[in-house]
Amino acid sequence: METRKYQWKKKEVDQPTSLHLAKELNVSKVISDILVARGIHDFDSAKNYFRPNETQFQDGFLMKGMNVSVDRLNKAISNHQTILVYGDYDVDGTCSVAMMVRFLKQLKAKVLYYQPHRETEGYGISLKSVEWSKENKIDLIIALDCGIKDFLAAEAYTSENIDLIICDHHNPSITLPNAFSILNPKQNDCTYPFKELCGCAVGLKLIQSYVQKFYLKLDLSPYFQLAAVASAADVVPLINENRLITYLGLLEINKNPIEPFALLFSKLNKLNEINLRDLIFKIAPRINAAGRLDTALLATKYLISNSEESIQGLNKIETINEERRKLDELITQQALKDLDRQPENRFTNLIFSDSWHKGVVGIVASRIIEIYYKPTIVLCGKGDIITGSARSVKGFDIYNVLENLKHYFVRFGGHKYAAGLSLKKENLASFKEDFENEVGKYIQEKDLIPEINIDSELSLNQLFKGINNQSLPKIYRILKQMEPFGIGNQKPVFLFKRLFLESPARIVGEKHLKFIFSDSSKKNKIDGIWFNSLFFFKILKDHETMDVVGTIDENYFRGNRTLQIIIKDIRVN
Repeated sequence: METRKYQWKKKEVDQPTSLHLAKELNVSKVISDILVARGIHDFDSAKNYFRPNETQFQDGFLMKGMNVSVDRLNKAISNHQTILVYGDYDVDGTCSVAMMVRFLKQLKAKVLYYQPHRETEGYGISLKSVEWSKENKIDLIIALDCGIKDFLAAEAYTSENIDLIICDHHNPSITLPNAFSILNPKQNDCTYPFKELCGCAVGLKLIQSYVQKFYLKLDLSPYFQLAAVASAADVVPLINENRLITYLGLLEINKNPIEPFALLFSKLNKLNEINLRDLIFKIAPRINAAGRLDTALLATKYLISNSEESIQGLNKIETINEERRKLDELITQQALKDLDRQPENRFTNLIFSDSWHKGVVGIVASRIIEIYYKPTIVLCGKGDIITGSARSVKGFDIYNVLENLKHYFVRFGGHKYAAGLSLKKENLASFKEDFENEVGKYIQEKDLIPEINIDSELSLNQLFKGINNQSLPKIYRILKQMEPFGIGNQKPVFLFKRLFLESPARIVGEKHLKFIFSDSSKKNKIDGIWFNSLFFFKILKDHETMDVVGTIDENYFRGNRTLQIIIKDIRVN
């Protein structure tokens, strides 16, 4: 009997390659299987994977537009021209602005910064900012995490003799904005070898290239830290330079954090090592909350501020984040009730309310997919133009579908798994059906059943083999060295077959289940926790053995450190 409808898929690897790598690295076959599945086939590639360092960065000057961008930026700094740093209002955009402002201030440049208001200006380079730039006598604009589709704003800046450098990572159209230069590795004729950078990382390449060209001796630590947070929050694949940026950023956050990060983790009483989950679930929501419910400028000011300013800024952000959290929960519940009344045989979720807050519809769309696993759009707005966010399921390109429906949109942009859009309210009903039909053309039944990709089968005996003096097992120590984990470098998932329940599962918190498992020998025991699984409590309590799929993590309790399984799914025998 299956407790939840998941596809369990074991990753296939080339066995001779895995056996050779296990011998070459002196690791278990379990570890070599995991590495081969990630494209690591020999000692050198394993060394680069386990020991990331700055020499692994790609040359920024391979990116189309980099030379002229660096020269134009240098001219602005040398001639004391006023530079405006412009960025989107999400985490990527906010970290981008904070990073670039910090860099330019370090070079004693004349710098101002601007972020559009989500409600009054919307996404991208707003026309309102053109007037603001004229009033403030701006000579050069560096637009980060936006701009690649802002044709009108780019034209307006050009007509005012204000140069615009676009640093973006969103998919470009066939035609490009009339800007002074464009940095975007996704341009068709850009030969930069890695295409999956977030907006902040494209800005980081501009900084690195400037430092390289003019032989500057600068501490890049703050920029790595901000780019790591942006990469984590923007859910870019953690491979190649993204993994390198995140690795270096986490290293610096743990060793020498910028004041705003140090203050935040101090306030949260974070005692353990800061990891990727902390960037995603502690830092990112707080930065995001400012742009969602107030103005992103609050978060940017906090990220570039000194300690006294930081305290006041953090208190304000904490208040906004708490409001965002409550709003998110309320709207999610309302949205799920709406979907309960819709036919189950649809391929999509699409819901609208004129009472919902524009700032949280993206979060709500992601929450809905956790329950109703389908491509999802959540829309809101009181006027003639309604706005919303689209989110997709794994493997399904929602951007492609929306591109086919772009005749509906007033504004539209995004990438494979997430997009933002605006359309006329009068077209909502026809758009809803066309979206359903368009998704139906391409989606397959398997796309609507979430997958769990299993890296390897593992027994408790293999896991605890050779453990002594309360140290952590060798397998786990090696797994720790594979961090940071994320899309493209997921935390390894293991299948534990025929585990015995040492005692009945118990409820912890309000909706989580806690287990104590053992193997058939009863010598090896491990805890397990299954979050948000209260629904399965009755199903599981009458069964003695079960197959468990999950990841391995550490549990800190009263000074003790033990291993536990973070459960993804269970099948009872």
